[in-house]
Amino acid sequence: MFGNWLKTSLLMAAIMALFGVIGTYIGGASGMVMALLFGGAMNLFAYWFSDSMVLKMYNAQEVDETSAPQFYAMVRELAQRAELPMPRVYLIDEAQPNAFATGRNPEHAAVAATTGILRMLSAREIRGVMAHELAHVQHRDILISTISATMAGAISALANFAMFFGGRDEEGRPANPIASLAVALLAPLAASLIQMAISRSREFEADRGGAEICGDPNALADALIKIDSYARGIPMPTAEAHPATAQMMIMNPLSGGGIANLFSTHPATEQRVARLRELARA
Repeated sequence: MFGNWLKTSLLMAAIMALFGVIGTYIGGASGMVMALLFGGAMNLFAYWFSDSMVLKMYNAQEVDETSAPQFYAMVRELAQRAELPMPRVYLIDEAQPNAFATGRNPEHAAVAATTGILRMLSAREIRGVMAHELAHVQHRDILISTISATMAGAISALANFAMFFGGRDEEGRPANPIASLAVALLAPLAASLIQMAISRSREFEADRGGAEICGDPNALADALIKIDSYARGIPMPTAEAHPATAQMMIMNPLSGGGIANLFSTHPATEQRVARLRELARA
């Protein structure tokens, strides 16, 4: 638990440093102060409201034992096995098979799955996926992923502002337009690198924890193979519009290549499956 709080603190500090750098570029010392104040406000907002913001972004609909009895009962059984409070359960009307967990702690957690994953996977495989998401809750790293998604989006918005409205030096003179373009490109990239540094090891740990919760490592391995195969050919428009949220998913939802996939926050599916197969053999 201490390790995850340390990661969260380092993440916030790194994001705040980015806010300061961009603010200094936009308006010198006064711009840095304004950007740091904005970043501090965003950190507080992200801590309390980023989960509801992400769920709303994906138009996630909360379900219960009446509206989705089998799925809800599955999550409840897994939460009991993991000795966790019952999270809120959501469905997202998207064809791509995917899922994520969010919330600031296990007492305020939510898990969400797409309708596509319920159609494409067997009940055993879905159980493995939801166990993976509950492992994120159990490890208390859902706050890290949700805050990093929110703050990376804010960094991108601030960097775009810098590109379109330009920056000022200490004497108030307009900055070099090439520097404006560099800030607009490099600041979001730096935010993505921060996400990547934290997220990859987190996914391996959630795979391991999920295998322990559901008691069936091969179920999660089989699910990952299917999700990887289907997700490549089925776009998720919300994730494409908000790529900073991609690292929250069990599988990278972004299509095509480019920067987003070059600096993927997810380990290779082959590596994840190999580790799970080894767990099953052990």
